[in-house]
Amino acid sequence: MLINKIKDLALSKARPSIMVIGDLMIDQYINGSATRISPEAPVPVVNVREESATLGGAGNVVQNLVSFGAKVTVGSAIGDDYAAGQILTMLSEEGVSSDCVLKDKLRLTTVKTRVLAGSHQLIRFDKEHVHSFPHELEDQLVAKAGDCMKEMDMVIFSDYNKGLFSPSLTQRLLAVAKSSGKKVMIDPKGDDYTKYKGAYIIKPNRHELALAAKTGPINSIESLTKAANVIFKQTGVKYLIVTLSEEGMVILSKNTYVALPVKARQVFDVTGAGDTVLATITYFLSLGFDLQDACEISNHAASIVIRRVGSATTTIQEIIDDIELSEREKLQLAN
Repeated sequence: MLINKIKDLALSKARPSIMVIGDLMIDQYINGSATRISPEAPVPVVNVREESATLGGAGNVVQNLVSFGAKVTVGSAIGDDYAAGQILTMLSEEGVSSDCVLKDKLRLTTVKTRVLAGSHQLIRFDKEHVHSFPHELEDQLVAKAGDCMKEMDMVIFSDYNKGLFSPSLTQRLLAVAKSSGKKVMIDPKGDDYTKYKGAYIIKPNRHELALAAKTGPINSIESLTKAANVIFKQTGVKYLIVTLSEEGMVILSKNTYVALPVKARQVFDVTGAGDTVLATITYFLSLGFDLQDACEISNHAASIVIRRVGSATTTIQEIIDDIELSEREKLQLAN
């Protein structure tokens, strides 16, 4: 049984080595209360009570992997500013290797600042540059990432469309991974998936797949497989894993598909759920689980984090508990 395999894993305390290459950023939160309107303009005045910051973007994938117990190495390019220092400090505190994180003096590190009054987000403002990186920086990243990949079990590309994954750099990194014999799992962005040619798995959501395939809305298994076939022809990817929000996910290969229903009981916040799915599948594949089992487990992981507010992580023990609860509920319904 799957639950027994996961329990054996928990007892073994296995620690796969996984490299995450992606767009790193800071998620900053300003929390307070708003009880009056400014006399200067028709906007609320927020009385600030708390400020906090956490890793965002690919950093959320990193935190999910760390929570499982993986040994994580990050590859990225950030600015040379205060936010960049925050990112490096946070990675260090998580025990994550940042040897492959490079600094670009001409770039702003991405910072997303959200102002909240109670549970309501009033505004978000971003500081970022999204242009491609200089060729010399790309060369350095390819060289460093190539050295790191040799020691990895799997590699993740976490693309947030912030300029890191230009078509040329993406292909160079995939070529390095192939030469090292490493499988690459990609969380894509944008409408051009040809740059991901050579990946093992691509994990879009329904909207992202429809945008890339340009086949129209995806509202049935027929429209889903039609869109998937476009991406298979473009990329030669082995599998597509398409997340369907409240409908779960579908694993597709060129000739088959498997639908996995969602496990959620309550939904408070879907922020970061895709990153949790990405990290969970990669973690369990790295330890020898088959793809369907890894996706089944990721469904449980996602059901846990969407019951929490904000980008969240989960643990192996919480997944075990969630699966056991699901089994008990099935027995009760059967009786």
